[in-house]
Amino acid sequence: MKKAYRIKANKEFQHMFQHGSSFANRQLVLYYIKKSEQTHFRIGLSVGKKIGNAVTRNRIKRHLREAFRELESRVSPVYDLIIIARKPTRRMDYNGVKKSLIHLLSKEKLLSKK
Repeated sequence: MKKAYRIKANKEFQHMFQHGSSFANRQLVLYYIKKSEQTHFRIGLSVGKKIGNAVTRNRIKRHLREAFRELESRVSPVYDLIIIARKPTRRMDYNGVKKSLIHLLSKEKLLSKK
């Protein structure tokens, strides 16, 4: 994923947790905040140690990044997004993760219907 599309700084994560809106399903939690001056969305990913070992956590992050890459043209460009994985994601394959992500984004109207 391009550097301009990432949120890495702890300060930005904390700002989004305090001032952003959130929505969740069983597998993922979504935090988002609108930034109208942006030309593209940015994402931050968080997979805690309770989910599994490093191999499992990295696999989940790869699935999420790939899902965002496929949905790039449909995601609203004026938002910063943080995705937090929950325990059920460790048993999910790529299609399950993508379906759960689409569910979150469409419920919060952050996804266009192209």
